[in-house]
Parts: sequence; C-alpha cells; structure tokens
Amino acid sequence: MIDFVAVFIFFFAVIDPIGTVPVFLAVTNGFAAKAKRKIAVQATLVAMLILVFFVAVGEILLTALNIPLLAFQIAGGLVLFIFAMSMIFGESKPDEELRLIGKESETAIFPLAVPSLASPGAMLAAVLLTENHRFNLWEQAQTTLVMLVVLTIALLLMLGASWIHRFIGNSGASVISRVMGLILASVAVSNVLAGVKEYFAL
Repeated sequence: MIDFVAVFIFFFAVIDPIGTVPVFLAVTNGFAAKAKRKIAVQATLVAMLILVFFVAVGEILLTALNIPLLAFQIAGGLVLFIFAMSMIFGESKPDEELRLIGKESETAIFPLAVPSLASPGAMLAAVLLTENHRFNLWEQAQTTLVMLVVLTIALLLMLGASWIHRFIGNSGASVISRVMGLILASVAVSNVLAGVKEYFAL
C-alpha cells in the first residue's frame, strides 16, 4: 500500500488545482456557462491522458534511452526543487500562466491542460512515483488513482471557479501556490537524498 496522504499532497502541489482557478477564469472570460463547463472538462481529460501516458511509458522511454532510474530520480528531484523555488520566489502559478494567455489562443489545451494541470512537475512526479523497481503494479494503480482524484478536484474547482475566485482572489491563489511550492521543495530534497543514498549504498 502506498502512503495515500503523501502521494496526494505531492500531486496536489505539482498540479496545484487552486492556482488553476484564476487561469481558468481568464481563459474563459466572455464564454457562456455551457462553454466554460465544456472547456473545463476538455482540459481535465487532456491533462489526464498526458499524465497517464507518462505513468505508462515514462519509465520505458528512460530505459530505451539507457538512463538509470536513480539518475532520473536525482535529476528529477533537482528539477522539482527548481520548479518549487520558482513557485516560492518567482511568479506564482496564476501570474505566470495568466501572462501566457496573452501570447496564445485561449483554448482548453493551452494554458489550461498544459502547463497548468499537466505541468512539467506533474509529468515528472507521474514517472517518479510509479517506478517499476520501487512500486508494484497495484501500488502504481493506487498512485494513478490518487493523481486522477487530484485532477478531478481541479475539474470541480474550475466548475466552481467564479465563486472560489470571489472568495480567495488572485492574492489568495498566489499564497496557496507558494505554500504548495514549499511542500514540493521538501519532497524534492527528500527524493534527491533517497536517490543519492541508494546510488552510493550509504
């Protein structure tokens, strides 16, 4: 059995459903309520497909490229740490992705599905938390289920985005995003230390 709470917090941090709310509101500004619901569902489904793809074949790709999983774990931890630092000290998720909207067409795919929901950190987490040599098939299925639960929460938050945004505002979403960044940084350091310990048999 996996640690459901730890895995849930990890995915909640990298996917950051709350930080997606202001992005969703900006993307869907001016759309009818029915269109907003359609965009929310489409974005969530696309993000699910992308992350499940990384769960299913991410490790196979690494093996094909002859990249040791321990090296990927250490590198992944470092990347997640940098990603977490950008959440804490750089632009928050809502600020950064709202800026992206002005450069691209307002679609459910970009920036909602990618990079808001299926972020690089989420893709990396999908691979790290389902490694074949660390987790059996049942545990990988449990992790995938937890990931899908977080994405479902993101969908529900997007469907109730207008009410949530009135309650927390952009500032509230920014604060939550930075707190998630701090949690993610701790998890990233733990991954690096675990990888180094196993690699050097300490």
